[in-house]
Amino acid sequence: MDTTDALDPLDRPDHLGPLERLIAERACERLIVEFVRRLDLGEPGDVAELFTPDGLWEWAEGDRRIEGRDALRAYFAGRPADRLSRRLCTNILVTLTSASTATASTYFTTFRVDGHTGGMLPPRLPVQVGHYEDTFRKAEGRWLLAARELFLDFAGPTERLGPADDRTGD
Repeated sequence: MDTTDALDPLDRPDHLGPLERLIAERACERLIVEFVRRLDLGEPGDVAELFTPDGLWEWAEGDRRIEGRDALRAYFAGRPADRLSRRLCTNILVTLTSASTATASTYFTTFRVDGHTGGMLPPRLPVQVGHYEDTFRKAEGRWLLAARELFLDFAGPTERLGPADDRTGD
């Protein structure tokens, strides 16, 4: 049985017109991009505002499971202040499951070093390659992440730069 059969007829995704569907999908895509922008260029703790009040962040392997905005804010704000990171997101596929819920799958690659004091660095290999599985819910009048699960296919330790590291990129 199709899970949309159990939905209220007005909450079914096929009840949305093409423009409403496009707007909802784009709002979810924007959350995905805003999440990594805040981690890389903003205040990492601010990613908590992109989640529902009961939002969940979980790693498929390991014991990282953070629930609720306050816990998410503390978790992400706890990243090292000298961390330089850049995340690339591709293959974003959003699927509306109702007029107020959606899922998405996104590939990501993370470049990251700790001990950064400024300037450009020579190229590095990525420290993570994997994908996110997201669940979105329209709440508080906007689309928010209800849950994000991270799956790693390739991972390594985060390099810590020393004082003698060349930061010119030459």
